[in-house]
Amino acid sequence: MPIDDFVAPTCLEQIEILFEDEWLLAINKPSGLLSLSGKNSLNKDSVHYRLAQQFPEIRLTHRLDLGTSGIMLLAKTKEINANLTKQFQARSVIKRYVSILAGEVPDSEGLIDLPIAKDKLLFPRLKICHLHGKSAQSHYQVIDRLSPQSRTKVLFTPLTGRTHQLRIHSQAIGHPIAGCDLYGTEATQKMAPRLMLHASDITFEHPQSQQLMTLSSVCPF
Repeated sequence: MPIDDFVAPTCLEQIEILFEDEWLLAINKPSGLLSLSGKNSLNKDSVHYRLAQQFPEIRLTHRLDLGTSGIMLLAKTKEINANLTKQFQARSVIKRYVSILAGEVPDSEGLIDLPIAKDKLLFPRLKICHLHGKSAQSHYQVIDRLSPQSRTKVLFTPLTGRTHQLRIHSQAIGHPIAGCDLYGTEATQKMAPRLMLHASDITFEHPQSQQLMTLSSVCPF
């Protein structure tokens, strides 16, 4: 079994609380902060670790990759977490991400439908695998075409929630996310000082009021 000896760099940025009520919390995660503390004791700092100091019962309802910034939803109780988890499993939660891709994406919008599987030889990377992969779909819409570098700003709406889904789907269509260390080339990684992927908004049913809510986080790029 491959060993993950990765140590996350120190993240000095603070977590911003975007919404809070008696039952849940929505925060803006900075790029470079883990969602959950790792098994390695050097990876103690995380969204969960920081918030648990103030909210001892806080629970993550979903995660964002280390380099991804943006909105995260957390539950204050076990019951609220169970409700939100069911919504994620039913795919009724809508998440959108703003991203900058390398190169000029030719179509103004499209659906990437490619199954994703673990890559045992290149841990922690994943791969497209039509034989053993799990179904994964990502819709994208071009927001802007940037210059002088050939880059495309897009709005992603993942229809499934696979690990690294938007990163590997972007690579699969020949336009990796700028700044991506796992699925980009050396040139596309140098396009940005961070992973250019931001969770911009999330829509879900409030577990207590049953009202449909949309919460947003302003994209920093």
